Amino acid sequence: MAMREILPAATASVRLVEGTATADLVGDAPRDATLATVLPMAWPALHRTGGSVLVATQAGATCGDASRDIAGAWLLAAASPEGTPITQVPTPTADTPRLQDLIDPAAPFEVTLHEGFGFWVGDAELDDDGAASLEQANQSIVPSTRVAGAPSVFWVRFGERTFVRWVLPQAEEAATDGLARLTAADTNRLGGDARLLGAFRACGLLVPVWEVDPEAAAESFEDAVVAMSGRLSEAIADSTPLTAQERRARNGLLSRQVTLR
Repeated sequence: MAMREILPAATASVRLVEGTATADLVGDAPRDATLATVLPMAWPALHRTGGSVLVATQAGATCGDASRDIAGAWLLAAASPEGTPITQVPTPTADTPRLQDLIDPAAPFEVTLHEGFGFWVGDAELDDDGAASLEQANQSIVPSTRVAGAPSVFWVRFGERTFVRWVLPQAEEAATDGLARLTAADTNRLGGDARLLGAFRACGLLVPVWEVDPEAAAESFEDAVVAMSGRLSEAIADSTPLTAQERRARNGLLSRQVTLR
């Protein structure tokens, strides 16, 4: 979800799961691919000369189901000749596999954050126009750094302001209730005076956002993330009905919630 919605430049290696159904879909096509946040010209996918396949997670949706959109682009790119950019993907149907049906669960899924879009070209030399286009794309990147202490926590800088965005793995409703419990108890600060601004919601998940000290480095929040992780897990696991104060806190969170896509 972070690659789909909030990270500017990131990649992750994936592999098609072994099995008769997948083999029928791809034949002799490459079984490995690289998921990327975005590709040049907003292409959904690319089968590069040399055989590697890149698939964008932030390409425009066609059916409302991101997993089928991305899976369809992957299969189309893998089956296309080398050197072919995929500029358009047919609208997926109920018969189109989902991304989670294609990815080999035994292969590690590790997201790498990049400071630029150099992964588009690798070691290839660019002409002047290509270099200028890449530089323009790089200038649009919002600086982002992973914060250790819990999965999917990212420090980001917008101008002179910095924020921590945390993709919670629990279901959105339960995560919202848990965050409301912490807010009502005034234990929702991410170390020191880091203030909870609100939350994004996307793909059925919640992404709380804290504004943090712009002078503090990303790694300085690791201990705060570990401490907050414990509080969040306990609050989200609490199945008792919300108190009146917690319901008011929940309503306040919902009023500041932003839906992505």
